[in-house]
Amino acid sequence: MIDGVKRTVRVDLGERSYDILIGRSILSGLGEAFKTLFPSSEAVIITDSNVAGLHLDTAEASLREVGVDPYVIVMEPGEKSKSYKGLMKAADAVLDSKLERGDIVIALGGGVIGDLAGFVAGIVRRGMRFIQVPTTLLSQVDSSVGGKTGINTSHGKNLIGLFNQPHLVLADTAVLDTLTPRDFKAGYAEVAKYGLINDPDFFEWLERHWQGIFDGGPEREEAIARSCQAKADVVAADEKEADQRALLNLGHTFGHALEGMAEYDAERIVHGEGVAIGMVLAHEFSSRLGLCDAAVTDRVVAHLQAVGLPTHIRDIPGQLPKVDLLMDYIAQDKKVSRGNLNFILTRGLGQSFVEKGVEPAAVRAFLEEKLG
Repeated sequence: MIDGVKRTVRVDLGERSYDILIGRSILSGLGEAFKTLFPSSEAVIITDSNVAGLHLDTAEASLREVGVDPYVIVMEPGEKSKSYKGLMKAADAVLDSKLERGDIVIALGGGVIGDLAGFVAGIVRRGMRFIQVPTTLLSQVDSSVGGKTGINTSHGKNLIGLFNQPHLVLADTAVLDTLTPRDFKAGYAEVAKYGLINDPDFFEWLERHWQGIFDGGPEREEAIARSCQAKADVVAADEKEADQRALLNLGHTFGHALEGMAEYDAERIVHGEGVAIGMVLAHEFSSRLGLCDAAVTDRVVAHLQAVGLPTHIRDIPGQLPKVDLLMDYIAQDKKVSRGNLNFILTRGLGQSFVEKGVEPAAVRAFLEEKLG
């Protein structure tokens, strides 16, 4: 479909199946892909001001080459756009565009834009189709795949939203060259996660080849494709997170609580950093419960530190959170069931599982120890 595509991963969901196209400098083929899938549709691009300055011209030019003049909506960058206010702004702007239900929303940006635009597409005119064009490593390997969309609230992260599968994901690995080192590292946490869930061979491969991923060599496409395939397999088996899809949230229960504690202030912590610390906490908590050898945790910490990720709560700048506040956020986690705390824990490297009914007192004691 597009010149330069190195890998294609299929998300198999029957009539709602779609492809993830992966390759270097393939953003310029957006128009070709769009016209192939939607020959008679118009488009609206939702992006943020940072991404717009870097990649909007390429996306617009590609669409105009095939006769599509996109309507553009530019949001403020950062998690604060993933809010009720941001949702209203984006939804009203799509309506202002006068586009119809059969037209296409294009999410051009990182996880915040993907989640927000996907949610908007799912509710405006009772549902429009959409394309994900993720521009961060984190969004290419995680948030753009699987159909989870939504916004944050004062009660916690991603608590308002819906499942809305895209019709295409276009992952241009060259755009990752424009990321700050911090943002690239944050995205890498989600790559490492796939090895820690159930693929120790992949984690060992990452230990050997992570530098090539950072340098933009062929290892980058390989890591992204393997991550996307891992997620595609889980989503195809459990689209609505009734069971095993919850494993994709390894580290996220602790990580989301840390993000909420920091009021989603990117100066203090970004999502991937929360996930990195959260994965370490999940392994440490598993060790505390006698499920996992401490040597496994040490290995996880060593790798995350080698790539420059934070691994301890004390690595977060500013005042340490109160245990009560963290417990409040954990109690609002989407995996809570009838008031019982459910965590993704592990029995060893790449041996994660869903533990239901974890005692809040045990979590509290563990966090008090980590903050003591």
